[in-house]
Amino acid sequence: MKIKFGILVKLFTWYLLACLIFYATILLLFANIKSLGGITENIVNRNYLISTSSKMMIDALWSMAENQKKFELMQEEGYRKYFEDGLKQYETGLFNILWLSASNSGDNPWDVLYREFEAQFGSGKTESAYVHSSPPWLKDEVISQWADQIQKARAANEQQIEEMVRSLNVRGRRADEYGIVGVLASLVIGLLGIIGFSFGMIRPLRELRRGIKSLSSSGLTAPIRIHSNDEFGDLAGAFNDMAARLTQEERMRSDFISMLSHEIRTPLTSIRESVNLICEEVMGGINERQRRFLLIASRELERITILLNHLMQISRLEAGVVEIHPRRIALSQFVEGALSRLAPAAEAKDISIRSDTTREISEFFCDPENLQQVLLNLIGNAIKFSPGGSEVLVSVRQGESAKAPFLVFAVTDKGPGIPDSEQTLVFNKYYRASGVREEVDGVGLGLSISKYIVEAHGGEIRLLSKPGEGSTFSFTLPVHGED
Repeated sequence: MKIKFGILVKLFTWYLLACLIFYATILLLFANIKSLGGITENIVNRNYLISTSSKMMIDALWSMAENQKKFELMQEEGYRKYFEDGLKQYETGLFNILWLSASNSGDNPWDVLYREFEAQFGSGKTESAYVHSSPPWLKDEVISQWADQIQKARAANEQQIEEMVRSLNVRGRRADEYGIVGVLASLVIGLLGIIGFSFGMIRPLRELRRGIKSLSSSGLTAPIRIHSNDEFGDLAGAFNDMAARLTQEERMRSDFISMLSHEIRTPLTSIRESVNLICEEVMGGINERQRRFLLIASRELERITILLNHLMQISRLEAGVVEIHPRRIALSQFVEGALSRLAPAAEAKDISIRSDTTREISEFFCDPENLQQVLLNLIGNAIKFSPGGSEVLVSVRQGESAKAPFLVFAVTDKGPGIPDSEQTLVFNKYYRASGVREEVDGVGLGLSISKYIVEAHGGEIRLLSKPGEGSTFSFTLPVHGED
């Protein structure tokens, strides 16, 4: 069974992945910052104080040595007091350093100094030694030895500070790298997610739009491709099912209309011939009233015959049965032939027809019988929908193309025009504009038949219309062909 990943699951997965990367980066940065804080705290609160205290101890030692010599030379009590102050300062610095380094395991130079100091002055602080009449003088070699030991311990502490600062820099750079990598990874995941979701949405929507446009323009469409296994895939599948059902129903309807037209045509021909024979008084004489009604019946029969012919023709065109056999024909003869056939209908409505044909091309290739039906349909519609006293313009001009010359046939009227919302539907079968359905006869097959014929010639039929300003129906046709 194929697992289905819906849009909500994909969005949640992408969001969860982005959140995991983001919070992992934050946690990593927090850990590095905490580590940097610990190193900085050690440098500031321990090593820096050890360095300061050790410097204070060295200064105290040299002060003690200097005041001891001055006391020995001058025997002034003040120098002894200075010696004792230096000794207290030395002791305070030593105890501060011992307290700061108490967490360090193992022996260290500060413990050695403390033991030597304790051996020299006794355990604990030397408050009792300071009040003796004779001060606890130190030998010069002891002061030098202690100073050297403090200097070495201080150098080791400075080296430790340098190593910690170096580690601090390394961890800082590492934190920067982790942050940059995390941000870049989040951006890449976000960008890939946006691109993936956009492409995953646009591609099926584009296929669906193509199918809808094909369905609205021709009434039929090929199945659209299903690219995903989510709601868009379900939508594409539902559209394919709908299109297949519409195609099947359209085929059944066309077959039914074709069969019905064929079955009705034979008895209708018999009825029409019988009416004509009666009108011609072959069966005996008739009066004027009978003749008038028979003529009305004959016209209605003719109208039904034309309708059946159109239905059968559209069925043959859809099935591809009708073939186009182009041949060379004079352009002026083609246009004038259509105008002469429709001149009575135009005169009945007091509509003038004006032609404007190009002089650059005198002949072109087409199937005259089929293509003239297109021109007759367009001119007939223009006459049908134009108001009395107006003009219909039939123009033919040469199209501008670098590949090959072509002709553009256009029929312009001054009728009511066609709304924008209905212009894409006028070439569909059985479609009639909403404003004329109750006013003008017809079943909406003329433009659909014309579209099939023009496309069979390798051309394209178009419409340009504005409500209240009339319409222009045009079709293109290649000039050159095969004899």
